[in-house]
Amino acid sequence: MERESFGSRLGFILISAGCAIGIGNVWRFPYVAGNNGGGLFVLIYLFFLLIMGVPVLTMEFAIGRASRKSIMGCYQELEKPGQKWHLHRIPALIGNYLLMAFYTVVSGWMMSYFFKFLTGSIDNSSVEKTGVAFSEMLASPGELLFRMAITVVLGFGICSLGLQKGVEKITKVMMVALLLLIAVLAVNSLTLEGGMKGLKFYLIPNLETIKEHGLINVIVAAMNQSFFTLSVGIGSMEVFGSYMEKKHTLLGESVQIILLDTFVAIMSGLIIFPACFAFGISPDSGPSLIFITLPNVFGAMSGGRIWGTLFFLFMMFASFSTVIAVFENIIACAMDGFKWSRKKATWLNCLLILVLSVPCALGFNVLSSFQPLGEGSTVLDLEDFIVSNLLLPIGCLIIVMFCVTKRGWGLDKYLEEANEGKGIKLPRWIKGYVTYVLPVLVLALLILGLVAFF
Repeated sequence: MERESFGSRLGFILISAGCAIGIGNVWRFPYVAGNNGGGLFVLIYLFFLLIMGVPVLTMEFAIGRASRKSIMGCYQELEKPGQKWHLHRIPALIGNYLLMAFYTVVSGWMMSYFFKFLTGSIDNSSVEKTGVAFSEMLASPGELLFRMAITVVLGFGICSLGLQKGVEKITKVMMVALLLLIAVLAVNSLTLEGGMKGLKFYLIPNLETIKEHGLINVIVAAMNQSFFTLSVGIGSMEVFGSYMEKKHTLLGESVQIILLDTFVAIMSGLIIFPACFAFGISPDSGPSLIFITLPNVFGAMSGGRIWGTLFFLFMMFASFSTVIAVFENIIACAMDGFKWSRKKATWLNCLLILVLSVPCALGFNVLSSFQPLGEGSTVLDLEDFIVSNLLLPIGCLIIVMFCVTKRGWGLDKYLEEANEGKGIKLPRWIKGYVTYVLPVLVLALLILGLVAFF
């Protein structure tokens, strides 16, 4: 079966960026930045994105482009006889399924709030009433299952049309709309009276906050955010490398994707902080920021229902672009691993994801007594912990070691693949850094993440 390929370079960049750009960019990055010294955190974040995110992303793309296979077949194509690198395909595939088991549910929340604002059914006259609306949504298994099912069926429906006619065509439109929406929303927030206070809180280094948290903790927070924003380690990006042509070097492509991802993360803060400060509302973290704090901000704005509708449309696009990208990876894995047709791989996986997503949806209501990580935790927390704290960093460590060691694919072959085509090339002097320093940084991140969690 001939390998599909992207119809354009822009399609590859937008789809890969869409996979990286997710809900975490919007509700996690701004709050973590504000809470860790503002502008200094952003600078440290960009530094780690450059020294960790860029090389690991080029490695995942290189493995995909050289093998022309998904994570299910890439190692077998590149490893030496008798080696066992291909065993990584099992936890990587599990990571994709687990990620979608909770991501489709959260994506459904965005859809639900988009329609609540569009129809005017949400009462955002007070923090208490907005909080009740969010609690009522979580307490309703029917609503959560319905929105999740729409997300899953729609996502796989788009993937069933093929890489170019479905995934690439739809994601291009969504990503362009996402970038336009974020620009409009940011301009609106920055023009609000009192919004500049929020901008200062967000971007100007706050030495008092740094002293309070400790510089080491700020550095670790920035390192964490820069690494996890790209979702590398489970083959979600690798599959898009397998669809690439060899016209451009992988460093140049990776930098463009990371710039788009960073643009969305930083612009999200330009939407959230000025708006919160303009109306004297504290920017909380996690779900409460998106579903309680911001609806109250929109309620206080002139034309708030319109701005709320646009914001949750933006959030839908941000989450749905990731859903489509990971679904495509899952489908490619089934096609490579079991030699299924795209149609068969699509609809069997659609049924499987529908079933796998049920525990997360019910974890807030019917299964709320199951608290796997301690009091107040849910199925979503368990699934997120396994993916974010274990499978992603361990997968990255395996990918890095595969690309830089003689017992793996090897540094020379990785550099040859990464540097093929026009564009910025990885220099030879990077050898010492990616061989000895990068693996230690990834391992440190894995250990620090586990220590911080427990």
